[in-house]
Amino acid sequence: MWGFIIALLSGALMSIQGVFNTEVTKQTSIWVSAGFVQLTAFFTCVIMWLVTGRNEVGGLFQVQPWYMLTGGVIGALITYTVIKSVGTLGPAKSALIIVIAQIIVAYGIEVFGLFGVDKVGFEWKKALGALVAIVGIVIFRWE
Repeated sequence: MWGFIIALLSGALMSIQGVFNTEVTKQTSIWVSAGFVQLTAFFTCVIMWLVTGRNEVGGLFQVQPWYMLTGGVIGALITYTVIKSVGTLGPAKSALIIVIAQIIVAYGIEVFGLFGVDKVGFEWKKALGALVAIVGIVIFRWE
């Protein structure tokens, strides 16, 4: 239950952040906005690290495989793409498409056992669920 609540909170925060970042971009520029987001995220992480305990930072140099450390780069690209999609599609349409993309990619990661994730078997009902969600996007966009 706790995981479900956290996931709901995460989705809500992503939608709000997308709108905030898009508005900041309108008044500055996309890379100023994205950079500010990443910089404030860094400072938030440092503060939380100081408050909650100080695990060794040196452990980062032993992370294997090395590409797992590219999350910050991916985070910057996520910030950029969310700002662009919210700016062109609006918050609701962009959120729908983003969530569908997340579902499809996450399921692919599970089915193929990518990035160290435990491999699961393909299930048609899950693929059908993704297809229903895609149909939902088409209906939502229909004007």
